[in-house]
Parts: sequence; C-alpha cells; structure tokens
Amino acid sequence: MADFTLDDVRQRTYKARDAWWTVLLVDPLAARLVKFTANRTRITPNQLTVGALILGLAAGACFAVASPLWLAVGALLYHLSFTLDCMDGKIARLKGTGSVFGAWLDYIFDRIRVLACAIALMAGLYHDTGNTAYIWTALAVVFLDMLRYMDALEIYKVRNQMRSTLRTAQERAQELLDEAARADGGPSAAAADDRLRSAQADLEPSEADLEDQVVAENPNVALQQGFNQRFPWYARIRNVLMRGRIRPHLISGIEFQMGVFIVAPLIAAVVSGAVIPVVAVSAAGMLFFEFVIIYKFWLSSRDYGRKLADVQAVIAEQEARFPERAAMTAGQQA
Repeated sequence: MADFTLDDVRQRTYKARDAWWTVLLVDPLAARLVKFTANRTRITPNQLTVGALILGLAAGACFAVASPLWLAVGALLYHLSFTLDCMDGKIARLKGTGSVFGAWLDYIFDRIRVLACAIALMAGLYHDTGNTAYIWTALAVVFLDMLRYMDALEIYKVRNQMRSTLRTAQERAQELLDEAARADGGPSAAAADDRLRSAQADLEPSEADLEDQVVAENPNVALQQGFNQRFPWYARIRNVLMRGRIRPHLISGIEFQMGVFIVAPLIAAVVSGAVIPVVAVSAAGMLFFEFVIIYKFWLSSRDYGRKLADVQAVIAEQEARFPERAAMTAGQQA
C-alpha cells in the first residue's frame, strides 16, 4: 500500500485556484477521503466516477418524490456525489493514473447527472404542484449547463490556437532577426525586439488554462492587457482570492449546479416554492460571470490581433532584406 500524506494530497491534487464551493465545502473532506482511499484501497478513478454517477442518480430519485424530507436527502446525496466526482481527479493526479478515457467518462457522467437531476427535480415538483413553470425551469437548467460547457471548451480551443499561431510567428521573426544580426555583425533592431517582447505577454498561460494546474506548480498568472487597463482594481481582488485558491469567476458551472441541486432543494424543504427563485438567481449569477469571461476573451482577441500584426510586420521587414531566404522558406513550406 502507498503512504501518501495529507500534505501530498494538497500539493499534488489541489488546483492552484478553484471554485469557492470546492475550496471551502468539498476539498477539506475530499482530501481526507483521497488520503484514505489512495493508501488503503485499490479503488480506481473510473470507479469513483461511476460511484459519483450512482449517487447523483440516487439524488435525482429523491428529488422526484418532492417532499421536504426527500428534497433535503437529495441535496445531501448530490453534495456527496460531487465530492466523489472531485476525488476521481485527485486520485488520478496523486497516483498518476489519469487517462483520456477517464476524462471523457468524467465529462459525460457529469452531464448525465445534471440532466437526470434537473428532470427529476422539476418533474417531481410539477407532479406535486401542477405548475408548468417547473418544466420550463428544467429546460433552462439543461440549456444553461450545456451552454456554459460549450462556451468554455470553445474559448479554450481558440486560445490555444491563438497562442500557437503567435508562437510560430514569433519564432519565425526571431530567426530572421538573428540572421540579420549575424549579417550586420551586431544586435537586431531595438524596435523590432520591443515588438517581439510585447507579443511575449500573449504566450503566457491564460487564467482559464491555469485551472488545471496544481498548488505545487505555483503558476504565474498573467492578466490580459486590455482588461487590466480598463479594470485596474481587478488584480487586487484576484490576488486576495488567490491567497485562498479561489478563482475570481465566483459563480461558475459548479456554483450554478450547487445552487440548483443543493441550495434550492434545501430551501424548498423549508419554504415551499423556493426552487424557481433560487434557480433564477443562480442562473443570473452564472450568466453575469460568463459574460465577463466572454468580454475578457473579446479584449484578448483584439490584443492578439495587434500583437500578431506587430510580429508579422517584423517578418515582412526582415524577409524584404533577405528575399532569397523568404523564397527558400516558402519552397520548404510548399
């Protein structure tokens, strides 16, 4: 058996920043369960993923009853399901047993859990009250969950493409500048160097990319220039939250799910009819922060366009000095 310590779990599995719900309400329990599971059992991450789905479906069954007691039990089971869902990734990082299939399984089962619980919760309340608003609420929950993950995946993909394109262009520009320096017997032009150094900022990891890094990696967060110039106070708030590993995106898909499947049922167990208002508040909060992310992405895309144009200008200038080199490169690429 292994002999992982609690500090090993924290350093190797805690994300450098995470949702506040996870940091405050899940990680303290999950870390201790991971330590026990990793040291005393042979349970695999995929088995934990399956267990999380089973608990999630059990939560949905409780929601379908729609009585105050079973709403509360369903909320508890959903929280335990999410705890197991966090544990599978931690076990994989701790033991180095992660896999592409495991990541796919985790993603698919998460979506199944949300879909099943949304239908069960709202169907149970509709059956109990006859209020068709619960049907529309179920559709809204499923749609917003899908929209949030589709947007996150697409932004992640486009950011990677932007950095890859900029990095390739920068390497080409630097190669030409080095060649010019050798030909001239001196350093490359300062202005061109400044343009390349300015472009380097966009090669740093974006805030979204840092979410998969763990505490031990001690990432250096780089703000997007456009957003930082418009909102200089953001860096101070971000730094305060970062001390506690909490990301500035305060209401993400995680908090939205917890609002719908934990907070709303718990309040509804005491106050009848509370589910729809709580879901509406959770949805509004998530949409606000999603629009902030889209706005930041739009600003960074404009920065990217300017940086790429600067680097391409360097390339064009240097290729004009060495037309034979440009022709050779074009032949190789063809």
